[in-house]
Amino acid sequence: MGVTFAVGSFDAGAGAFPGFVVAERVYDVRQVLVGIRATSDLFGDWDANLDAIEAVARDAAALDELEGRSLTELQVLPPVQPVGPILAAGANYREHILEMSVAHKLGRSDATDEELWAEAAAENDERRRIGDPYIWTGIPSAISGAYDDVYLPDVGDDIDWELELGVVIGREAYRVDAAAALDYVAGYTIVNDLTSRTLVPRKDMALIGTDWFRAKNQPTFFPTGPFLVPARFVPDPSALRIELSLNGQVMQNATTDDLLFDIPSLISYASSIAILRPGDLLITGSPAGNGSHWKRFLRDGDVLEASITGLGGQRNLVRGPSGVLPPWQLSRAAE
Repeated sequence: MGVTFAVGSFDAGAGAFPGFVVAERVYDVRQVLVGIRATSDLFGDWDANLDAIEAVARDAAALDELEGRSLTELQVLPPVQPVGPILAAGANYREHILEMSVAHKLGRSDATDEELWAEAAAENDERRRIGDPYIWTGIPSAISGAYDDVYLPDVGDDIDWELELGVVIGREAYRVDAAAALDYVAGYTIVNDLTSRTLVPRKDMALIGTDWFRAKNQPTFFPTGPFLVPARFVPDPSALRIELSLNGQVMQNATTDDLLFDIPSLISYASSIAILRPGDLLITGSPAGNGSHWKRFLRDGDVLEASITGLGGQRNLVRGPSGVLPPWQLSRAAE
């Protein structure tokens, strides 16, 4: 996959600026495009703006005239600024669903692991044929940078990793046909969707069942980036290698062709319910190999490293909880 350049947001100490990256060097988009102040401004005329950047990125003499900086000199921010909402597809890698069905005993109480796997496989094949994707929402304040530290929360345990391919919407999408859905994609990025497994169930509200807000939206729970790679450089998003390591040991290693619902289907479904805006981030689900499967969750001092073909990589140091409960939980504990 030949990536000429990627787009991102960076800080050299004076605030965020939009940049494009060529061979590990960052160039300020504002030196190329008048009126662009943030990456989100590029969506106003995405293709034309990319054409202008690409003309410079392919011209060594033009690059020499710009003040490029080494990537290591800059703080790398989530690539789209300002950060918008997340639309998250849950249970969307077939093998991952089957693993979770076994790990969490989702099925008949008297079923063996083999029976749980087989029954979940049949159910999900039928869901893919006639059912809908499962999509929930994440909030911008939970998004962090690709190299930022991850902080374990004071509320919730069993913090799990879920590496995902992120799809950034490039233009308004509503009631989009799946056959045309990829025309609405600006580009792709990496997202690690962290989860407090103990906060997912709501035993006090059985009819509702799960609580994704509290389980998924704590600060730093969505490391995102480092870059937004334009869709023009990703000819087949279903053929990307997705890999996550914990302290150097590979935990997730799959390709994006195992999606239960593919990217066009996710966009078509999401846009059948809601209006998708430029900059919205759709994450597509996580493959097999998370902590629930390995029975190993994040601890203080762990190092997460993640990559997706052509999209760069992430590295996050895990920090322990502060040890101080928020006022709400303190008030509950006191009763």
